[in-house]
This record gives sequence, C-alpha cells and structure tokens, in this order.
Amino acid sequence: MGYHNIGCRCLEYLIEQKENVVAVFTHKDNPDENLFFDSMANVAESGGIRCYTPENINSPEWVSLVKELAPDIIFSFYYRNMIPSEILSIPRLGAINLHGSLLPKYRGRCPVNWALVNGEEETGVTLHYMVDKPDAGDIVAQGKIPILFTDTAYTLHEKMVKEAVVVLGKAWGLIKDGRNERIPQDLSVGSYYGGRKPDDGRIDWKCGSLEIYNLVRAVTHPWPGAFCTFRNQKISIWECEPVPVKRDFEPGSLVSFDRAGIVVAAGDGALLIKRCQINGDEELDGYEYATMYSLHDGEIFT
Repeated sequence: MGYHNIGCRCLEYLIEQKENVVAVFTHKDNPDENLFFDSMANVAESGGIRCYTPENINSPEWVSLVKELAPDIIFSFYYRNMIPSEILSIPRLGAINLHGSLLPKYRGRCPVNWALVNGEEETGVTLHYMVDKPDAGDIVAQGKIPILFTDTAYTLHEKMVKEAVVVLGKAWGLIKDGRNERIPQDLSVGSYYGGRKPDDGRIDWKCGSLEIYNLVRAVTHPWPGAFCTFRNQKISIWECEPVPVKRDFEPGSLVSFDRAGIVVAAGDGALLIKRCQINGDEELDGYEYATMYSLHDGEIFT
C-alpha cells in the first residue's frame, strides 16, 4: 500500500529483489493536486502486479480481498489513509509503515513540511509497525537525514526517497526472517502534527525573518507556497533569504530593492525576496517585480 515517490522507489526495490508482491493498493490521482511525483500504479503495471485504487480501504470488500490475498507482510509506503485493524492483523509478519520523520517526533501528517517550518536541523525516516494510533507502533529501523539551511521541502523529500530505500534494504532481510528488532516508542517525548492547508502559508510579517524564511522554504514549489497581500493583491513568495537591517522598520514595510531582490522588514531583521508571483500570473524575480510595479520604500506588505 503506498503512494508518491517513496512508494514507487520502495516498490521498485521489492521488485528488484524478486519478492512476490501479490498486490498494490494505491490512490487515484487527484487532478486538482500538483502531481510532481511518479505513479505507483504505473510501477505496479510495469512489474506485472495487480493494482487496486480503493476509495475506502476500510470497506468490507477490500478487507475481504486482503484476506484472500493472504499476505505474509503488508507494507505502507506513504499510503495516505489509516489502515483498519482488521487488515493490520492479517499478515503473519505484521504490517509495517514507512514514516517521514525520526519517530516519535513528528508523528502525523506532513512531517517534511513541519520539520522545515520549525527550523529543524535533522530529520529522517522510520520503519515501524502499524497500530490503531497513527505512527505509534514499535520501531523497526531508522535513518537520519541532515537538514541544510538551503533545503526546501522538495530537496528534503528527495533525500527522504533515497534514505527510505536504504533503510528498507538494511531491514528487509531481518523482517523477512522474523528477526528484526521491535523498539517501543515513548510517545511522551514525541510530537504530533496535523495536515496543512494552503492557507497555512500566509505570512505574518511580525514574525522573525528566520521564521518566515522557514515557512517559505517549507511550502515553496511544488507545494502551494507562502503568501501575503500587497496593494490588495495576493503575492506568493517562492524564494527568499533572511538579511540584516541597520535600523528598525515597521514589519512588512518595503526597505529597499536592487537587482538582488526586494528587502521587506520582519519582526526582527528582514527578508530578501528573490522570486515572487502576483495572483497566479507569471513568476518574477524580485527586481523585475519592483520595477514593473514601480514599488517605493515604505509601502506595506500585509
């Protein structure tokens, strides 16, 4: 069961190992979503594997099908829905999920984006047994990933795709033989985060420049982006960096601009806006935007 590039690469690993993957369960692509990732259904088809796209894996017909398939193990590689206990109890070797964080930290949704929003310097991937509570089962294996200051959600996700296959490769032989470790999670020292909506990308210029920078890189392309309002128009900020300023300015005020971009004051310091977009129009670099729209110092981004 899986989706996204992590699902595709992990499935490809199992196919390369000539494992008997009896079926793949994935999601139908949403035409309203930015589909920047590969299709797990296509990977299954190329491997000659039966593929299903249930709307609700919890419904009786799908539970019955999994029982008929009688798998020794179920893997969940970025599958988006909770899998019911009726299904989790079927495989003799258990049901194992791959999660995009170092559990028990960042249980729940969007761990890559949340780690960047919060300015983390390290994250990783975790293989763990699935239980009724999300991302709470015993840990099988983990791999750590450093987060660079220049990382975005996309570059960090690409690192996770590679690390996911590495961790799966190291653990798979032990899992298959039933000899893997089971390390209980201490949820009291962990954290849980919910899903993110496009509106969560709204910029509050009263926040510090580093906090705003982290938000921008957490939701920049191919995610919906961070945004604010200027001259009653929505402006999406796709690339920026924190910069110092020599004196205090009102948060959101335009400090200056040059060929490097637009400098906008934050709660402390400022942001150099390098790339932006007005109301979904053509994307511009900061200087192009400033000259095209005749910006002047002191104007306010809200």
